[in-house]
Amino acid sequence: MISCLCGCVPALGRRGLIASVLAASAFSITAFAAEPAPAADPALIDDIVTANHILYDQGVVDGFGHVSARHDKDPNRYLLSRSMAPALVTSADIMEFDLDSNPVDSRARAPYLERFIHGEIYKVRPDVMAIVHSHSPAVLPFADTDVKLLPMNHIAGFLGAGPPVFEIRAVAGDASDMLVRSNAIGAALAKTLGPNAIALMRGHGSVAAAQSVRHVVFRAIYTEVNARTEGEALKIGKPSFLNVQEAAAAMKTNDGLVDRPWALWKQRVAMK
Repeated sequence: MISCLCGCVPALGRRGLIASVLAASAFSITAFAAEPAPAADPALIDDIVTANHILYDQGVVDGFGHVSARHDKDPNRYLLSRSMAPALVTSADIMEFDLDSNPVDSRARAPYLERFIHGEIYKVRPDVMAIVHSHSPAVLPFADTDVKLLPMNHIAGFLGAGPPVFEIRAVAGDASDMLVRSNAIGAALAKTLGPNAIALMRGHGSVAAAQSVRHVVFRAIYTEVNARTEGEALKIGKPSFLNVQEAAAAMKTNDGLVDRPWALWKQRVAMK
């Protein structure tokens, strides 16, 4: 009979007990380790990769910026490339994260510093299935001035009454590096975004949210296009914008048409 672990246990008893302890420890570690979700649909992975390439080709991202999708098999996970230039992303670079933005299986791949943007928005917006963060150049002036970004035409109806502007100083103080590098800052950004499709980020860029990868690419691109159009209009006079009702009706129509520009953009990057 085993009575202790300090030398009075027969040899076989000690070995058996130690083996049992080790097995129990291994079970405990396994029980608390993050398990990968079932494999994502390869078509979703392909859309994420293609989205990275399209956003680069359309001038929305450059060496920086990223696009994610909620995992199609587990709503508490999302998919995002490892930290790299969007134009270079391949399917092998796509990583899985939980909603606290912890990598599920990093395999020594470095994640984006600002992955918390994605996890915190997915937490509070169950309707959101894809997110783009970018620093697109025409949008920045509207994030950094008191001029409101408003829909110039029907294609940008998703802008509604104008995107809110996230002020990072309110959560990170006056000496931050402007990056959303924690869940707390990500949560504050998600709160600013609220039910909107777009939020601007003072001194930084913007974030787009939508019901699919194709929809969010559409919104990120046409946010940049609308910003360029509005900037040009302001040079020659006072613009006339869509009202809230017009914007909502236009968005409803355009949400059913995103496959048309997606096919064009996808063909364009495939030919390069």
